Parts: sequence; C-alpha cells; structure tokens
Amino acid sequence: MPLDLPALLGRVYYRYPSYLIDAVIEHESGNRLVAMKNVTVGEEFFQGHFPGSPLMPAVLMIEALTQVAAVLVLDRAGAPLTARVSLRGVDSAKFRRSVVPGDRLRLEVALGRARARLARVQAAAYVDDQVVAEAELLLAIEAGAAAVDPTAHVDPAAQIGEGTLIGPHAMIGPEVRIGRNCRVGASVVIDGRTEIGDETQIFPMASIGLAPQDLKYKGEATALRIGRRNVFREFVTINRGTAGGGGETTIGNDNLFMAYVHVAHDCHVGSGTIFGPHATLGGHVGVEDFANISAGSAVHQFCRVGRYGFIGGYSVVTKDALPFGRTIGSRPARVFGVNSIGLSRRGFTVDTIGQLKLAYRYLLQSKLNTTQALAQIEQDESLSAAEVRYLVEFIRTSQRGVILRRPTRRAEELVADE
Repeated sequence: MPLDLPALLGRVYYRYPSYLIDAVIEHESGNRLVAMKNVTVGEEFFQGHFPGSPLMPAVLMIEALTQVAAVLVLDRAGAPLTARVSLRGVDSAKFRRSVVPGDRLRLEVALGRARARLARVQAAAYVDDQVVAEAELLLAIEAGAAAVDPTAHVDPAAQIGEGTLIGPHAMIGPEVRIGRNCRVGASVVIDGRTEIGDETQIFPMASIGLAPQDLKYKGEATALRIGRRNVFREFVTINRGTAGGGGETTIGNDNLFMAYVHVAHDCHVGSGTIFGPHATLGGHVGVEDFANISAGSAVHQFCRVGRYGFIGGYSVVTKDALPFGRTIGSRPARVFGVNSIGLSRRGFTVDTIGQLKLAYRYLLQSKLNTTQALAQIEQDESLSAAEVRYLVEFIRTSQRGVILRRPTRRAEELVADE
C-alpha cells in the first residue's frame, strides 16, 4: 500500500511547500525507508544561499532526513494513528560535500532503538553513491490529541486520553475515563463510572459499563475498572458492579474477550486471560490470571476459575474450576487432568508440571477423600513447588466446592488432547 506522504508529514508539523520529499522508493515498515529529493534551481532557499553560488543549506539536509525518518516512525506497526513527531536532537552529524541545483538526493533512514515516546534513527543522504550528509536523529513521539468521529456522541464531562480514537456513532457517558492510545469502534456504548486503561481496543457494537442485570440493583453508584491493553471484540457486554457485590467489576491487563462474551456484575477477571466467543460469566465470578474459557462456556455465579485453568468449549461450570487443569463438560463438568501442553507453552518446567500431575493423582485417582488427599499432598516432600501450594490453598478456600469429578472412559475418548 503506498504511503500517504501529505497525511504523514502533516503529523510532523509540516505543510506544503515545506516538503523535502518527492517520492518514496523503498519501504520496510518499522525498519527502513528510502526517499528521493530532486534539488532544482527553483528552490526558494537558493535565492539567499548563496547568490551566484547556490548551495543547499546543511540544516535543510537534516530537515529532509528528519521528514523521511518521521514517515518511517509514524507508519510502523503499533504507532498511534494520532501520533505526532518532532526533532529532539542531532548527534554525530557530518557533511561530506556540497549539494547544488541538479543533484538528486537519495535519503536513507533506518530505525534504531524505539520506545513509546522516543526513537533513534540512523540517517544518510547520498548523491549517486557518494555520502553527502549523515547523522543520528533523536525523534520525540507525542500521542497527539484524541480523535473523535463527528458522528460520535462524547459527553463533555468524559475524559479521553491522548491518542485515543473514537469511532462513528459511539456513545461515551459523562463518568467515563478512557486512557491513552485506545481505539473505540463504531457504535460502541460506554457508560457509568467506567475506567479503561491505556492501549485498549473495543470493537464495534460492544457495550461497556452499563447497569448490571440484577433485579436488586436500584441505580446506586457502582463502577467498572478495566486495565491496560485489553481487547473487546464485537458485541461484548461488560456490566458494572452492584452495591451488594462490592460495588465494582474489575478486569486486569492483556485480556482477550472474543465476540459476544458477557461479563456480569461484580466479576473480577485477572490478567492474560482468553475468553472464546459467547463465553459467559454470571455475577460475582472470579477468573484468575491466564485462565482460558472456551467458546460457549458458562460459569455460574459466585464460582472461581483458577490460575491457568482451561475450560473446554460449551462447558457449564457450577463449582470452582481447578487451577492448572482442564475442566470440560456440562452434565456435570469433569476434570481431565493437568493442562500440561498449555502449561508447557506458558513456560512451566517439566518438574513443576510433574509435581502438579502427582498432586492431581492424589485428588482424582487415589481412594482418599478430598481432606485426606490434601493432607497427603502437604506431607509429600517431593511436592514443593509454589504452584502445588497454591492448588491446595485454592481448594481449601473454596466456598462453593471444587470440581473433582473424573471423566468417564467414554468422555476421555471424545475429548482430544490440545
């Protein structure tokens, strides 16, 4: 896709006739960019620099390289669409020869270290194959003001962070606080006392922070608090809390909510979780870090899903689902052992996974009751991993009881390993 140079350069505070780029001839997004500048005798700066002996000023060669570098930085993946760039510093600048009318400048830049607000770029200008100027440029990246589509309705009291985009027909209520560099899609509704962290994406038709679906709710002031870098796909619905449930629904960082997911009032979701399409949480549910709730599954109110737990597709969870394990089924849900492949992908060691498997054998395959199995796990000196201790504590603190039913042989045959 060709670069829109006027649009990109407009975000570097330049306008025609200040462009010093005629064309882009090579572009590796986020890595390297090569542009051309035809230096003609009609350039305005030649009139005073110098009469009778026109030379392109060194500062304008730096300017041309800065414009090319800014295009590279602004067009890289992940750059905020409202970001703006300015030159912060020039290091190790060298000018090898004069640039005169008739020269054709080849401007090459390569991205070095880049952070959220600063980027270093190696830049060089050539005439034919000869270097005429080179420098290391330090660029400042500003998020830019929020961009709101003219058809969107954003209450004047709402707070929208820098670099955030609000799409067509979106509706943002007065008590909403949205962080920096977020994207709110078309026809999204965000209302109530809702806080949304930086770099969160909300896709079209999602409903975030509306009143809880609880008959006991009488309009009291409650809240929804969402962390950073979450993704809410189409038609996701997230309700704020109720006074009887603590007053707020909370969601951590880096979660993915696929289409049609519903999170009811007073739920508490950790970080790094994945919800498949149509997954549903009843009220007061706790989902701990890195859990995975597959498509069509439902978690009953007041239940918990443990850390790194995996809920299979179209399951119905009516008790607490064990951490590190695979819980699958609906009549009733059963435990299909440790989610060893998923844990391995998450970086768990072979030793830790082995300890968890042994602990699960005490719980599911021995003839001990739950109390006896927990005591045996605690007495077994080979089970020293922190994950095993957490598993024991999770079971001991359960209010609804935990799912410890083993699968039937037929169920084991039907459920394929991940």
